Amino acid sequence: MKAPVHAPVTAALRRVNRALLGLAGLLLLLVGGAVLAAGLDLPVPSWWPWSGPDDVLLSTADRRRWREESWWWPTVIAVLGVLVLLALWWLIAQFRRGRLAEVLVDTGDGDAAVLRGRALEGVLEADAAAQEGVARARVALTGRRTAPRTRVALLLEPYASPGETLAGLSGEALARAWSSAGLATLPTEARLRAVRHRARRVS
Repeated sequence: MKAPVHAPVTAALRRVNRALLGLAGLLLLLVGGAVLAAGLDLPVPSWWPWSGPDDVLLSTADRRRWREESWWWPTVIAVLGVLVLLALWWLIAQFRRGRLAEVLVDTGDGDAAVLRGRALEGVLEADAAAQEGVARARVALTGRRTAPRTRVALLLEPYASPGETLAGLSGEALARAWSSAGLATLPTEARLRAVRHRARRVS
């Protein structure tokens, strides 16, 4: 039985970004073009509020029309608050979209299975942290479902050898991961950092 394959979160976010950018660009193009046409005294539709170079975007009467209404300022504040929350959600989503939610695994019989990205990250972190001289490991899965990549951050003990650590990471943890997941390769970017420690005195 073929395992269900769900579209990754990153693909959905890319579609949302394209739609928002497309709508914003179209709106700016239409409004900017109409304002420019009015400013150059070119023909504009009869319903357009600005029809000539002497018109202003907001007249004094327009600016003061709703100030005395009790609902005006709460509505303005609520709308601006919603816009700020949406902008923050979008900004946070941009930083999270690099993580791969799932990996498509070829089972060898013509079917496909889905391996959760968090599960693969957890296994890699545990294997990497189990190496001699590694104090802590962090793994992030990126790329595409059919061609995943990994970013590995290792915090090394003062006595650890970076060369031996990289060799162990490549030959053991990563090799087990791409082999068990049925991947041809698993490109990896590794960053090593040593634990801060006091200098030893030599007597």
